[in-house]
Amino acid sequence: MADLKKGARITGTQRDKLASDLKKKYEKGASIRALAEQTGRSYGFVHRVLSETGVQLRGRGGATRTKKK
Repeated sequence: MADLKKGARITGTQRDKLASDLKKKYEKGASIRALAEQTGRSYGFVHRVLSETGVQLRGRGGATRTKKK
């Protein structure tokens, strides 16, 4: 992962490289929160970059509610 200054604007090829790195890691199972922690960016930033790359975002998980019979 590139060395990023906190809050620095990321554009152009640097953003494209970051987006592809995040996409690969997310598709291998890393969470958005974990990726945000690793890069020093916000959850929202990572979520937006992943959405821009066309990644199918996973659901939130947890138990599903079903009707009792």
